[in-house]
Amino acid sequence: MLFGFWYRALASDKIRSNELQATKLLEQPLVIGRDVQGKPFALRNACPHRGMPLSYGQFDGQHVECPYHGWKFDAHSGQCTLIPSLVAEQKIKVDRIYVGSYPCEERDDFIWVFVPDPRPANAGFTKTAPARAPEIPKFSEQYKLAYLTADLPCSVDHGIIGLMDPAHGPFVHQAWWWRTRHSIHEKQKAFEPIPYGFRMSAHTPSSNSAPYKLLRLYAKADSISTTIDFVLPNLRSEIIRVGKYWFSSLTTVTPITRNQCRIDVVAAWNLFRWIPFGSDLLKFVFAKFVEQDRRTMELQSEGLKHNPHLMLIDDADRPAKWYFALKNAMLEMKKSGGEFRHPMTGPVTLKWRS
Repeated sequence: MLFGFWYRALASDKIRSNELQATKLLEQPLVIGRDVQGKPFALRNACPHRGMPLSYGQFDGQHVECPYHGWKFDAHSGQCTLIPSLVAEQKIKVDRIYVGSYPCEERDDFIWVFVPDPRPANAGFTKTAPARAPEIPKFSEQYKLAYLTADLPCSVDHGIIGLMDPAHGPFVHQAWWWRTRHSIHEKQKAFEPIPYGFRMSAHTPSSNSAPYKLLRLYAKADSISTTIDFVLPNLRSEIIRVGKYWFSSLTTVTPITRNQCRIDVVAAWNLFRWIPFGSDLLKFVFAKFVEQDRRTMELQSEGLKHNPHLMLIDDADRPAKWYFALKNAMLEMKKSGGEFRHPMTGPVTLKWRS
């Protein structure tokens, strides 16, 4: 699993004021909440005294109280502010005690948490985080936003390469409103390297996908463009432009444990805003789509239990190969302290049938 990145932790509507929510990222136990101003925070979900999960404790809008011995911690800094059992002559410096705290930001209906690289034992806890949490690109002031989420019973690697797999669509996502197996035909797409990832260069959307056909209500097919990016550690963004109209999504596959991950899809758009209940309709369609992927991963996990020999082929599996190469390059850079060596040396054209 890749540390040192921002990850989606929980949907914003799962966290209410003065409530604590337990979750997990990269096998790190977290407790997440909102302060009296509504600003989110994230702490390690284990009291440094005796390891009690703080998510079972009380929260007054500023301080989290451990339910075991009443130790209190500042919600944002993690600094201990009270140890009730101390008497006057005991000189323990309470303000030097911390529970680990994580950089935390709210973007596009999700709480993001920065999970730092592990540090040596007894080295303390760092809150250093680069830049801001990722955000969905938007191209107008007026737009709609929707999200959906689903747990996947597999490692983050299988979740991600399943997400970028271009050949499974006609078999996994068969539906009259999407596409059928009989619509398979040869495709050719251009790819290019981008920092810490790769891009499927701007192209006309697939002709055998029903939802994309609806875009022709706005413009001719050759004036519609789609760009798809993948960037480490787990970000897949898609932007569709139709003149002044647009659709943008940011999908993430987040490692919860080594054998469990979660897919979160958040979309923003100014297309079809005139359709009644458009957001609900989009969520319904995406939910069906993601459920098909989730069920496929569930079935695949049965085979993966036996640790079979696996193979990746060209060209359909080349994006998966790039993902593993990018991940190895990132781990090597962290280990050596050198520069990031991108596995792609330039633009590439891939062909496959789907």
